[in-house]
Amino acid sequence: MMLVSSPDTAIDANLAIALDALLAENSVTRAAARLHTSPAAMSRTLARLRRILQDPLLVRAGQTMVPTPRAQALREEAAAVVRSLGALLSPGASVDPAGLRGTFTLQAADLVGAALTPGLLRLAQSEAPGVSFRVRAEELEAGPALRDGRIDLEIGSIDHVDPETQVEELVSLRMVAAVRPGHPLTDGPLTPVRLAGAPHVAVSRRGRFTGPLDTALAEQNLQRRVSVVLPSHLAAMTLAARSDMVCLVPAALPGAASSPLTDDAKALGLHLLDIPLALPPLTIGMAWHPRHTADGAQQWLRRAVRRVLRGPTVERDT
Repeated sequence: MMLVSSPDTAIDANLAIALDALLAENSVTRAAARLHTSPAAMSRTLARLRRILQDPLLVRAGQTMVPTPRAQALREEAAAVVRSLGALLSPGASVDPAGLRGTFTLQAADLVGAALTPGLLRLAQSEAPGVSFRVRAEELEAGPALRDGRIDLEIGSIDHVDPETQVEELVSLRMVAAVRPGHPLTDGPLTPVRLAGAPHVAVSRRGRFTGPLDTALAEQNLQRRVSVVLPSHLAAMTLAARSDMVCLVPAALPGAASSPLTDDAKALGLHLLDIPLALPPLTIGMAWHPRHTADGAQQWLRRAVRRVLRGPTVERDT
Protein backbone atom coordinates (compact mmCIF):
# COMPACT_ATOMS: atom_id res chain seq x y z
CA MET A 1 0.00 0.00 0.00
CA MET A 2 1.39 3.39 -1.00
CA LEU A 3 0.47 6.59 0.78
CA VAL A 4 1.15 9.82 -1.13
CA SER A 5 2.32 12.53 1.25
CA SER A 6 3.18 15.16 -1.35
CA PRO A 7 3.42 15.47 -5.13
CA ASP A 8 7.11 14.45 -4.96
CA THR A 9 7.15 11.87 -2.14
CA ALA A 10 5.48 8.47 -1.89
CA ILE A 11 5.69 6.67 1.45
CA ASP A 12 5.26 2.90 1.67
CA ALA A 13 2.98 2.23 4.64
CA ASN A 14 4.66 -1.16 5.04
CA LEU A 15 7.75 0.72 6.19
CA ALA A 16 5.84 2.05 9.20
CA ILE A 17 4.83 -1.53 10.08
CA ALA A 18 8.42 -2.72 9.71
CA LEU A 19 9.74 0.22 11.77
CA ASP A 20 7.28 -0.59 14.56
CA ALA A 21 8.38 -4.25 14.59
CA LEU A 22 12.10 -3.37 14.58
CA LEU A 23 11.79 -0.85 17.38
CA ALA A 24 9.58 -3.16 19.45
CA GLU A 25 11.87 -6.18 19.07
CA ASN A 26 15.32 -4.50 18.84
CA SER A 27 16.21 -7.40 16.59
CA VAL A 28 16.14 -7.95 12.84
CA THR A 29 15.54 -11.69 13.31
CA ARG A 30 12.66 -11.30 15.76
CA ALA A 31 11.11 -8.48 13.71
CA ALA A 32 11.27 -10.71 10.62
CA ALA A 33 9.53 -13.55 12.50
CA ARG A 34 6.87 -11.14 13.78
CA LEU A 35 6.05 -10.01 10.22
CA HIS A 36 6.42 -13.49 8.69
CA THR A 37 9.29 -12.52 6.42
CA SER A 38 12.96 -13.48 6.13
CA PRO A 39 15.82 -11.89 8.11
CA ALA A 40 17.48 -10.93 4.82
CA ALA A 41 14.35 -9.06 3.68
CA MET A 42 14.09 -7.34 7.06
CA SER A 43 17.76 -6.32 6.86
CA ARG A 44 17.09 -4.67 3.50
CA THR A 45 14.07 -2.89 4.97
CA LEU A 46 16.18 -1.63 7.89
CA ALA A 47 18.75 -0.31 5.43
CA ARG A 48 16.03 1.52 3.56
CA LEU A 49 14.67 3.02 6.79
CA ARG A 50 18.12 4.19 7.71
CA ARG A 51 18.45 6.01 4.40
CA ILE A 52 15.03 7.63 4.66
CA LEU A 53 15.40 8.71 8.32
CA GLN A 54 19.12 9.41 8.05
CA ASP A 55 19.73 7.58 11.33
CA PRO A 56 21.12 4.08 12.06
CA LEU A 57 18.10 3.31 14.30
CA LEU A 58 19.56 0.04 15.66
CA VAL A 59 23.27 -0.42 16.33
CA ARG A 60 25.34 -3.34 17.55
CA ALA A 61 26.19 -3.57 21.24
CA GLY A 62 27.98 -6.89 21.67
CA GLN A 63 25.59 -9.70 20.77
CA THR A 64 22.52 -7.46 20.77
CA MET A 65 21.25 -4.37 19.03
CA VAL A 66 20.23 -1.20 20.85
CA PRO A 67 18.10 1.72 19.61
CA THR A 68 19.53 5.11 18.92
CA PRO A 69 18.01 8.15 20.63
CA ARG A 70 16.08 8.88 17.43
CA ALA A 71 14.70 5.34 17.42
CA GLN A 72 13.63 5.63 21.05
CA ALA A 73 11.83 8.87 20.26
CA LEU A 74 10.04 7.22 17.31
CA ARG A 75 8.97 4.03 19.08
CA GLU A 76 5.60 5.20 20.45
CA GLU A 77 4.80 7.23 17.36
CA ALA A 78 5.47 4.24 15.09
CA ALA A 79 3.27 2.02 17.24
CA ALA A 80 0.46 4.60 17.13
CA VAL A 81 0.69 4.85 13.33
CA VAL A 82 0.42 1.08 12.97
CA ARG A 83 -2.60 0.99 15.31
CA SER A 84 -4.25 3.71 13.22
CA LEU A 85 -3.54 1.83 10.00
CA GLY A 86 -5.04 -1.31 11.53
CA ALA A 87 -8.19 0.55 12.52
CA LEU A 88 -8.42 2.23 9.11
CA LEU A 89 -8.17 -1.03 7.18
CA SER A 90 -10.26 -3.21 9.49
CA PRO A 91 -13.93 -4.07 8.88
CA GLY A 92 -16.33 -1.62 10.47
CA ALA A 93 -17.36 -2.35 14.00
CA SER A 94 -20.81 -3.80 14.51
CA VAL A 95 -23.48 -1.25 15.25
CA ASP A 96 -25.48 -1.29 18.46
CA PRO A 97 -29.07 -0.59 17.36
CA ALA A 98 -29.77 1.09 20.69
CA GLY A 99 -27.34 3.83 19.72
CA LEU A 100 -28.84 4.52 16.29
CA ARG A 101 -30.35 7.95 15.69
CA GLY A 102 -32.05 9.21 12.56
CA THR A 103 -34.71 8.48 9.95
CA PHE A 104 -34.85 5.67 7.41
CA THR A 105 -36.72 6.48 4.19
CA LEU A 106 -38.53 3.59 2.53
CA GLN A 107 -40.44 3.52 -0.75
CA ALA A 108 -43.33 1.07 -0.95
CA ALA A 109 -46.88 0.64 -2.18
CA ASP A 110 -49.48 1.60 0.39
CA LEU A 111 -50.39 -2.01 1.23
CA VAL A 112 -46.74 -2.97 1.73
CA GLY A 113 -46.09 0.13 3.81
CA ALA A 114 -49.14 -0.51 5.96
CA ALA A 115 -48.12 -4.14 6.48
CA LEU A 116 -44.52 -3.27 7.36
CA THR A 117 -45.02 -0.27 9.63
CA PRO A 118 -46.47 -1.95 12.76
CA GLY A 119 -43.73 -4.57 12.82
CA LEU A 120 -40.95 -2.08 12.15
CA LEU A 121 -42.20 0.19 14.92
CA ARG A 122 -42.31 -2.73 17.38
CA LEU A 123 -38.73 -3.70 16.53
CA ALA A 124 -37.54 -0.09 16.72
CA GLN A 125 -39.22 0.41 20.09
CA SER A 126 -37.47 -2.63 21.56
CA GLU A 127 -34.11 -2.42 19.77
CA ALA A 128 -33.55 1.03 18.24
CA PRO A 129 -35.73 3.63 19.97
CA GLY A 130 -33.84 6.50 18.37
CA VAL A 131 -34.91 5.46 14.86
CA SER A 132 -37.89 6.79 12.91
CA PHE A 133 -39.27 5.87 9.49
CA ARG A 134 -40.50 7.82 6.49
CA VAL A 135 -42.52 5.78 3.99
CA ARG A 136 -42.88 7.29 0.54
CA ALA A 137 -45.38 6.22 -2.09
CA GLU A 138 -44.11 4.71 -5.32
CA GLU A 139 -43.53 8.17 -6.73
CA LEU A 140 -39.81 8.14 -7.49
CA GLU A 141 -37.85 6.18 -10.07
CA ALA A 142 -36.24 3.81 -7.61
CA GLY A 143 -32.84 3.32 -9.26
CA PRO A 144 -31.82 7.00 -9.27
CA ALA A 145 -33.52 7.60 -5.91
CA LEU A 146 -31.48 4.81 -4.29
CA ARG A 147 -28.33 6.05 -5.99
CA ASP A 148 -28.62 9.65 -4.79
CA GLY A 149 -29.83 8.74 -1.30
CA ARG A 150 -33.40 10.04 -1.48
CA ILE A 151 -34.56 6.62 -0.31
CA ASP A 152 -32.70 3.98 1.70
CA LEU A 153 -34.73 0.95 0.68
CA GLU A 154 -37.34 0.06 -1.93
CA ILE A 155 -39.74 -2.68 -0.87
CA GLY A 156 -42.32 -4.36 -3.07
CA SER A 157 -42.44 -5.92 -6.50
CA ILE A 158 -39.03 -4.91 -7.85
CA ASP A 159 -39.53 -4.53 -11.58
CA HIS A 160 -36.73 -2.17 -12.61
CA VAL A 161 -33.42 -3.41 -13.97
CA ASP A 162 -30.41 -1.52 -12.66
CA PRO A 163 -27.02 -3.29 -12.50
CA GLU A 164 -26.00 -1.10 -9.55
CA THR A 165 -28.95 -2.07 -7.39
CA GLN A 166 -28.76 -4.92 -4.90
CA VAL A 167 -32.03 -6.88 -4.88
CA GLU A 168 -33.13 -9.55 -2.42
CA GLU A 169 -36.34 -11.56 -2.73
CA LEU A 170 -38.18 -11.71 0.58
CA VAL A 171 -41.40 -13.67 0.14
CA SER A 172 -43.63 -15.19 -2.55
CA LEU A 173 -47.37 -14.69 -2.24
CA ARG A 174 -50.52 -15.64 -4.13
CA MET A 175 -53.47 -13.48 -5.03
CA VAL A 176 -56.87 -14.22 -3.48
CA ALA A 177 -60.29 -12.64 -3.97
CA ALA A 178 -61.44 -10.41 -1.11
CA VAL A 179 -65.16 -9.74 -0.62
CA ARG A 180 -67.42 -8.34 2.11
CA PRO A 181 -69.26 -10.62 4.54
CA GLY A 182 -72.47 -11.89 2.95
CA HIS A 183 -71.21 -11.31 -0.59
CA PRO A 184 -72.91 -13.61 -3.13
CA LEU A 185 -69.54 -15.25 -3.89
CA THR A 186 -69.34 -16.55 -0.31
CA ASP A 187 -72.41 -18.70 -0.93
CA GLY A 188 -71.14 -21.90 -2.55
CA PRO A 189 -67.89 -22.82 -4.32
CA LEU A 190 -66.07 -20.08 -6.21
CA THR A 191 -65.78 -20.96 -9.89
CA PRO A 192 -64.13 -19.03 -12.73
CA VAL A 193 -67.60 -18.28 -14.16
CA ARG A 194 -68.89 -16.85 -10.87
CA LEU A 195 -65.69 -14.86 -10.33
CA ALA A 196 -65.88 -13.35 -13.82
CA GLY A 197 -69.54 -12.46 -13.34
CA ALA A 198 -68.94 -10.32 -10.24
CA PRO A 199 -68.00 -6.61 -10.42
CA HIS A 200 -64.32 -5.92 -9.73
CA VAL A 201 -62.16 -3.07 -8.48
CA ALA A 202 -58.63 -3.10 -9.91
CA VAL A 203 -55.53 -1.49 -8.43
CA SER A 204 -53.09 0.23 -10.74
CA ARG A 205 -50.95 3.33 -10.36
CA ARG A 206 -51.03 3.66 -14.15
CA GLY A 207 -54.80 3.23 -14.47
CA ARG A 208 -54.68 -0.18 -16.12
CA PHE A 209 -57.88 -2.22 -16.22
CA THR A 210 -56.29 -5.61 -16.94
CA GLY A 211 -53.75 -7.88 -15.28
CA PRO A 212 -52.81 -11.54 -14.74
CA LEU A 213 -56.34 -12.46 -13.64
CA ASP A 214 -57.73 -11.28 -16.97
CA THR A 215 -55.16 -13.40 -18.82
CA ALA A 216 -56.14 -16.49 -16.80
CA LEU A 217 -59.86 -15.83 -17.38
CA ALA A 218 -59.29 -15.36 -21.10
CA GLU A 219 -57.81 -18.87 -21.26
CA GLN A 220 -61.24 -20.04 -20.03
CA ASN A 221 -62.97 -17.85 -22.63
CA LEU A 222 -64.16 -15.61 -19.80
CA GLN A 223 -63.93 -11.86 -19.23
CA ARG A 224 -64.55 -9.96 -16.00
CA ARG A 225 -65.96 -6.49 -15.67
CA VAL A 226 -63.72 -3.98 -13.89
CA SER A 227 -66.02 -1.24 -12.68
CA VAL A 228 -63.33 1.04 -11.27
CA VAL A 229 -59.55 1.33 -11.13
CA LEU A 230 -57.98 2.82 -8.00
CA PRO A 231 -54.32 3.66 -7.36
CA SER A 232 -54.40 2.34 -3.76
CA HIS A 233 -54.79 -1.19 -2.42
CA LEU A 234 -56.19 0.13 0.84
CA ALA A 235 -58.81 2.20 -0.98
CA ALA A 236 -59.77 -0.82 -3.08
CA MET A 237 -60.18 -3.01 -0.02
CA THR A 238 -62.25 -0.34 1.72
CA LEU A 239 -64.52 -0.16 -1.33
CA ALA A 240 -64.85 -3.96 -1.38
CA ALA A 241 -65.80 -3.92 2.31
CA ARG A 242 -68.64 -1.46 1.55
CA SER A 243 -69.98 -2.87 -1.73
CA ASP A 244 -70.23 -5.97 -3.87
CA MET A 245 -66.90 -5.21 -5.54
CA VAL A 246 -64.24 -7.93 -5.61
CA CYS A 247 -60.63 -6.90 -5.07
CA LEU A 248 -57.45 -8.96 -5.20
CA VAL A 249 -55.30 -9.23 -2.09
CA PRO A 250 -51.90 -10.92 -1.63
CA ALA A 251 -51.87 -13.83 0.83
CA ALA A 252 -49.40 -16.47 1.97
CA LEU A 253 -48.83 -19.57 -0.15
CA PRO A 254 -50.55 -22.75 1.07
CA GLY A 255 -48.68 -24.20 4.04
CA ALA A 256 -46.72 -20.99 4.73
CA ALA A 257 -47.09 -18.72 7.74
CA SER A 258 -49.66 -15.98 7.35
CA SER A 259 -48.46 -12.78 5.73
CA PRO A 260 -48.82 -9.33 7.28
CA LEU A 261 -49.96 -8.14 3.84
CA THR A 262 -53.38 -9.68 4.56
CA ASP A 263 -53.74 -8.03 7.99
CA ASP A 264 -55.57 -4.97 6.68
CA ALA A 265 -57.99 -7.06 4.65
CA LYS A 266 -58.80 -9.09 7.77
CA ALA A 267 -59.15 -5.90 9.82
CA LEU A 268 -61.76 -4.68 7.33
CA GLY A 269 -63.67 -7.96 7.81
CA LEU A 270 -63.11 -9.12 4.23
CA HIS A 271 -63.47 -12.78 3.36
CA LEU A 272 -60.51 -14.20 1.43
CA LEU A 273 -61.46 -16.69 -1.28
CA ASP A 274 -59.07 -18.96 -3.17
CA ILE A 275 -59.11 -18.20 -6.88
CA PRO A 276 -59.67 -21.39 -8.94
CA LEU A 277 -57.22 -20.32 -11.64
CA ALA A 278 -53.46 -20.60 -12.12
CA LEU A 279 -52.07 -17.14 -11.40
CA PRO A 280 -48.39 -16.23 -11.25
CA PRO A 281 -47.03 -15.70 -7.72
CA LEU A 282 -46.31 -12.21 -6.46
CA THR A 283 -42.72 -11.78 -5.29
CA ILE A 284 -42.00 -9.10 -2.69
CA GLY A 285 -38.39 -8.02 -2.47
CA MET A 286 -36.21 -5.16 -1.32
CA ALA A 287 -33.61 -3.16 -3.22
CA TRP A 288 -30.79 -0.94 -1.98
CA HIS A 289 -27.69 0.79 -3.31
CA PRO A 290 -24.45 -1.20 -2.84
CA ARG A 291 -22.80 1.63 -0.92
CA HIS A 292 -25.15 0.71 1.96
CA THR A 293 -24.38 -3.03 1.93
CA ALA A 294 -21.77 -2.92 4.72
CA ASP A 295 -23.30 -0.05 6.71
CA GLY A 296 -24.32 -1.29 10.16
CA ALA A 297 -27.42 0.89 10.45
CA GLN A 298 -28.65 -0.17 7.02
CA GLN A 299 -27.96 -3.82 7.87
CA TRP A 300 -30.21 -3.48 10.93
CA LEU A 301 -32.92 -1.96 8.73
CA ARG A 302 -32.77 -4.81 6.23
CA ARG A 303 -32.81 -7.42 9.01
CA ALA A 304 -35.85 -5.70 10.50
CA VAL A 305 -37.70 -5.80 7.16
CA ARG A 306 -36.87 -9.49 6.77
CA ARG A 307 -38.12 -10.28 10.25
CA VAL A 308 -41.42 -8.49 9.63
CA LEU A 309 -42.13 -10.04 6.23
CA ARG A 310 -40.52 -13.45 6.65
CA GLY A 311 -40.60 -14.11 10.40
CA PRO A 312 -38.13 -13.68 13.26
CA THR A 313 -36.17 -16.87 12.53
CA VAL A 314 -34.65 -15.43 9.35
CA GLU A 315 -31.34 -13.66 9.98
CA ARG A 316 -28.69 -12.48 7.55
CA ASP A 317 -25.86 -9.95 7.80
CA THR A 318 -26.43 -8.01 4.60
